[in-house]
Parts: sequence; structure tokens; C-alpha cells
Amino acid sequence: MSAEIAAERIDRLAGLAEAATTAGEFDRSREYVRLARRLAERHRLSLPRKFARSACDDCDVFQRPGVNVRVRLQRGRVIRRCDCGATARYPYAD
Repeated sequence: MSAEIAAERIDRLAGLAEAATTAGEFDRSREYVRLARRLAERHRLSLPRKFARSACDDCDVFQRPGVNVRVRLQRGRVIRRCDCGATARYPYAD
């Protein structure tokens, strides 16, 4: 499998993970995220930024604000708190 095909498959898995989370199927979402991460590692690709920041690093579930993650803005950073208790902080510019 070439890197281009792997990148397309990662994008497809990201869409499936988002759809599964929207439908409330969190276990299925976890499987899609894990598959995408394994593909990226195998082919030495980085995950798209939007997808990487929307997936919990601890429980591997795709995060949807208001559904399974709390998002707050505080002093130049975004704070995302997952239902599993994991916290991720990302900078942002005003």
C-alpha cells in the first residue's frame, strides 16, 4: 500500500469515526481511530491536525464538543476535557 492510499484511508477512517461518535457508537469510533493511528505509524505519516486534535490520546474516542468532550478557552489556549478524564491543551492566536 502506498503512502497516498494510506492517507486517503486515514481520511476515510476519520470521517467514519466522526459519524460513529455522532450516532453514539463510541466503541466503533475507538476502533476507527485506532486503525487510523496504526496506518499512520506503519506508513510513517502524520495524522491530519484536525483529526489528531479531535481524538482522545487516552481512550482513543473521537471527540464531539457537547457530546463527549468539554471545550473551554482560557488565556490563549483551548482546553479539551474528555469524558474519560483526559485533558488536552492547544495554543491558539486571537
